[in-house]
Amino acid sequence: MAEASWDDLQLFHVVAEAGGLSGAAQRTGISAPTIGRRMLALERTLGRSLFVRSQRGYQLAYDGEVLYERVSRMQGIAEDISAWHRDAFALPFVSIAIDGWLSPFIADHIESIRGADDAFSMCCSSAGPSLDMKFRGADVAVLSARPDNGNLAVRRAVNVAYAVYRPVGPDRIDLPWISMSTGSAISPVDRWVFENHEASIMTWTEDRQLVRTLVACGAGRGILPVYAGDADPRLQREGGVIEDLTHPLFIIANDDDRHRPEVRLVIERLAAFLKAEAARLAGQASS
Repeated sequence: MAEASWDDLQLFHVVAEAGGLSGAAQRTGISAPTIGRRMLALERTLGRSLFVRSQRGYQLAYDGEVLYERVSRMQGIAEDISAWHRDAFALPFVSIAIDGWLSPFIADHIESIRGADDAFSMCCSSAGPSLDMKFRGADVAVLSARPDNGNLAVRRAVNVAYAVYRPVGPDRIDLPWISMSTGSAISPVDRWVFENHEASIMTWTEDRQLVRTLVACGAGRGILPVYAGDADPRLQREGGVIEDLTHPLFIIANDDDRHRPEVRLVIERLAAFLKAEAARLAGQASS
């Protein structure tokens, strides 16, 4: 069975409101003979008489009144959907995924990435292990590991360093260790404590951002990125930077998407921001 097209139903609605072909032609820019042929075809498709035709114009028959009421409801729903779409996509948007240690740092400086007057919106998230840039898990990512395949554009940025931190106060040589849980440890930084001090671990967490809080509250010592540890007055370094944990950051985007103006702008701003913060990220400057 043939189905009536939404275009023909919308045109029917115009004819019904205009009361004839000439009025509908003025509203739509479609010629009156063409509208007449399409209304005849619609009646044949539906198997119902929709209009009573006379010199006074097109009046709705009984089935036409039923259809007009239903199309009116459909028209209202279509207008609601259009309004919803306009509200949601009034601006292009860029999704960025940031390495889990680094995401709060960039969030604290998000005005360097997107200004108040920029004509795009932004979605920010921490990059989890399931992020797959080959399948557009985000428009732009800042990651600690370079992807080994995929149609990706990769820009090497700056280095990030790590050190052991303890709470400020009287030095205690017997402080226990705070570690990421083995199930959540996805990077060498995450694994360092339990690979080197497993017997002295008294507290562990699945949330990287809780390590700093646990250290500051006196639960023990732990590994932190230097930009986070140095900026917290509750913490002090224990020893120097752990050189084996220092790694570069990579700004990554799908090679096709990187040419979108808003994506290209975000990439350039991320690169400029990271370069400006290079000394702090490498542990060579305090906040």
